[in-house]
Amino acid sequence: MRPTARGEVTRRTWIGGSAALLTVAPRLAEAKAKDPIVDTHMHTWSGDVKKFPFDHPYDRAFKGPQVGATVEELVKDMDQNGVTHCILVQTIYHGWDNTYTVYCVKQHPHRFRGHGLIDPTDPQVADKLEYWMKQHGLAGMRFSAIYYRAGGHGGDAWMTSPAHHRLWQRAQKLGAVFNLFIATDQLPRLETMIRRYPGVQVVVDHLSQIDLGGENVQQNLDKLLALGKYPNAAVKVSELTSVSASGKYPFADALPWVKQVYEAFGPDKLLWGTGYPGSVRGVYQRPTLAAELALVRERIPFLTGEDKRKILGLNAARIWKLPAS
Repeated sequence: MRPTARGEVTRRTWIGGSAALLTVAPRLAEAKAKDPIVDTHMHTWSGDVKKFPFDHPYDRAFKGPQVGATVEELVKDMDQNGVTHCILVQTIYHGWDNTYTVYCVKQHPHRFRGHGLIDPTDPQVADKLEYWMKQHGLAGMRFSAIYYRAGGHGGDAWMTSPAHHRLWQRAQKLGAVFNLFIATDQLPRLETMIRRYPGVQVVVDHLSQIDLGGENVQQNLDKLLALGKYPNAAVKVSELTSVSASGKYPFADALPWVKQVYEAFGPDKLLWGTGYPGSVRGVYQRPTLAAELALVRERIPFLTGEDKRKILGLNAARIWKLPAS
């Protein structure tokens, strides 16, 4: 899908490019004729460990999950629920080898965008970004600063290191999108980079993993809200299972906090995402895809109808420049 002159994706431009979808499953074609529905946080991993081995960089004894979260499972789940696109986020299970994510994107290039992982401590991190984007078609990278907080794995000084300034400079030239899986005490360091490199689109995952049932919630949340003033910063309202006090759908206890995020960032910079495909959701005790969609459509009272259209797809279509076919 092409953005308009102002960078906005409209319902008219989306419909105009949907004719080629007549050969796709009827439910998908129907969804495309209306608005894009984009799950911006989807993990897949291989069901074939010989072809796509697991290589967890922080747990060398890791043997892999008991279930596969394959691209085939994902597409089935999407089609059954009218989800038109997904942003695939490389799982830590495969480490720095983004081959399976690339494989998934190539199966359905009109429906997927992919984010890989790079070892953030690698001095050649900028070159690695260019390699995976130019040679393999990924849209950007995810950096999991949260694993490095409080000195873990050598600490998170890399976030503002000379190597990462080179990385962000390269990202501006490449048009990369960065996902940050990050703790709130690391957000001020991230803010330094967001402010310095306005040409890099940044997406903070999962409300910065704030424990909404813990201590100092407002103090922690304020660090996230501070990013709302930057045009190149967006946030995923996702993984409420892991951040809400109850952990139980429909996460009513989390909504007052989510409203603050909505007010700080505005509806144009909020994104919807879920996490796992199909039956894997149940294994990881996550809501079904139908329930995740209903959460935005029916359970968040302060969202307008236009807000829902943006959060469920139009914002993502703009950020990742998703095609209509």
